[in-house]
Amino acid sequence: MSTAASPHPFETTRCTGPIVVMGVCGCGKTSVGERLASTLGCRFIEGDSRHPVANVEKMRQGIPLEDADRWSWLELLGGELGKDEQTIVSCSALKRSYRDLLRMRAGRPITFVFLQGARTLLSSRMGAREGHYMPLSLLDSQLATLELPQDERDVVTVEIEQPLERIVSDAIARIAAIGFATTTDNR
Repeated sequence: MSTAASPHPFETTRCTGPIVVMGVCGCGKTSVGERLASTLGCRFIEGDSRHPVANVEKMRQGIPLEDADRWSWLELLGGELGKDEQTIVSCSALKRSYRDLLRMRAGRPITFVFLQGARTLLSSRMGAREGHYMPLSLLDSQLATLELPQDERDVVTVEIEQPLERIVSDAIARIAAIGFATTTDNR
């Protein structure tokens, strides 16, 4: 489904409510989330900016976060998703239990855009970025923690081995395709 014909692309995704752009480090959550928000006229929240200082320091030191480190952060982001229907949040959302907490805290149907890519591409991207506190050494722990979002009807998967504009247009088309199905029972 092409969104090029629609003069108002947000109308094609309006029924999905808030959007979470998810995946492991280096997949492009921030870039894709910002571009989606700009294209769809939504507010964007960079999820990493909401991490407590202690979490950021752990990651900076190459120490993987544990579930206990993530719960308050996920609750905060879920609350943000519940405030404004036109919100896009970037958040790793690596485990189903994390996604379920976001769903619960949002209190409304949300859509997840899972950015999926090969470890070699993720590693290359992480190695090339500057000024980010998340070291390449944490990629493997994130991949090990990742629970693929299979059988979750409110999740669309987009491959990241393509230009940003194509990733965004694929995401918009896939969100539109699941449309009203996510507004009923998304689990």
